[in-house]
Amino acid sequence: MASSLLSRPSPPCNTHTISFSYSLASPLQWPSRHSSFLKFHLRPYQRNPSVQAKIREIFMPALSSTMTEGKIVSWIKSEGDVLSKGESVVVVESDKADMDVETFYDGILAAIVVGEGETAPVGAPIGLLAETEEEIAEAKAKGASSSNTVPSSAPPAPSFPPPSPVSGTVSSSPKKVALPPVSDGPRKIVATPYAKKLAKQHKIDIGSIVGTGPFNRITPADIEAAAGIAPNSSTSNAGSVNVASPAPSPKTAAPAPPPSIPGSTVVPFTTMQAAVSKNMFDSLSVPTFRVGYPVMTGALDALYEKVKPKGVTMTALLAKAAAMALAQHPVVNASCKDGKNFTYNSSINIAVAVAINGGLITPVLQDADKLDLYLLSQRWKELVDKARAKQLQPNEYNSGTFTLSNLGMFGVDRFDAILPPGQGAIMAVGASKPTVVADGDGFFSVKSKMLVNVTADHRIVYGADLAAFLQTFAKIVENPESLTL
Repeated sequence: MASSLLSRPSPPCNTHTISFSYSLASPLQWPSRHSSFLKFHLRPYQRNPSVQAKIREIFMPALSSTMTEGKIVSWIKSEGDVLSKGESVVVVESDKADMDVETFYDGILAAIVVGEGETAPVGAPIGLLAETEEEIAEAKAKGASSSNTVPSSAPPAPSFPPPSPVSGTVSSSPKKVALPPVSDGPRKIVATPYAKKLAKQHKIDIGSIVGTGPFNRITPADIEAAAGIAPNSSTSNAGSVNVASPAPSPKTAAPAPPPSIPGSTVVPFTTMQAAVSKNMFDSLSVPTFRVGYPVMTGALDALYEKVKPKGVTMTALLAKAAAMALAQHPVVNASCKDGKNFTYNSSINIAVAVAINGGLITPVLQDADKLDLYLLSQRWKELVDKARAKQLQPNEYNSGTFTLSNLGMFGVDRFDAILPPGQGAIMAVGASKPTVVADGDGFFSVKSKMLVNVTADHRIVYGADLAAFLQTFAKIVENPESLTL
């Protein structure tokens, strides 16, 4: 996989004004399913007016819609190498995959600003491309200065307005105290019972208070601060709030981390682990619920033994069954991304969780309901190979509409999965195990049974919807002849 190298020309340092007319009207062209590289636009480099016009800045490309920074895995070319248009120059690690980046111009790699193993935000300079040898020395000097201004690789901290000191004099144009933005609609008040009691006693409008507790919960200390009362020792330790200054951010109110255990090692997140961590935090904002269902797998196990020699995996069988059930229950395949409306997705794209070295990724079986079982299995094998080589294209891991997570091969009988952001449901599949069951006549027998748990977005999927979907899924698995059609 490769991407056209991002470059941008710099304005000259003389007194004349040169206007660059690079057009940004054409949209960013993401690769199609069979495309092997990405193309990016150019934009004038105006940050360093002393760099000549023929020295181009190479900046960190956006390799996916969720990428905010990238890591330089390796520089294929070295400083001083002559480059030809379309030649691979550097390997960049995004949040999900490694991609070769190609140069868009002929020239000389004059300076490397971001070295191997270092990270830079999207759009930050990572190298300089000179057109002639005479410009190499100047480019190296500019590259050295640019390397001192590249932001560090630490993840960006949440942006909170800094508290301004309380002045003893009143300014001629008093400014409003910076408070968190308030939505246009009614705001839900979250407060502790004792805080509500104090607000009633002191006749404080609780709706005007900004809480400093977890998730902006209003604490007794907030009410006492608003009433001008010094908090006593029995109230919350959230800290007093000065009504003349902004409320302290949750970061400053958080308790200090516990001391590290002697001999322990701190390991920073990889780019993929950081992306997974961010997605997990995003998932906490979605109201979810879970429904479990037992499924008899005797017939499915028998079918698997027949098709296994032809390269069919159990994952492909389960993905096909889920896709067929979703076709009958489209609301479970829907998604809600902004909390104001939801989308019935026209395609059924089954994302399947795969553990790889250093993280987790979900390759997507697109249009799983329309592919036959054997083609689906072949496609799945290709995706797994590309995922483990970190060579997946963005549309091969971020286009899922429903996720399947299977831990049955490890003997796990049941578990709950966390809903990925932007999807309506995720199914957790446990192991198929012999179980004693009783039929309608009271006779006992031993049958293979697996438990599936589905976590769903309760804003768009309700309990009856999920129960009906699981019933359909169980019927398909227990009578699997339709999977091979």
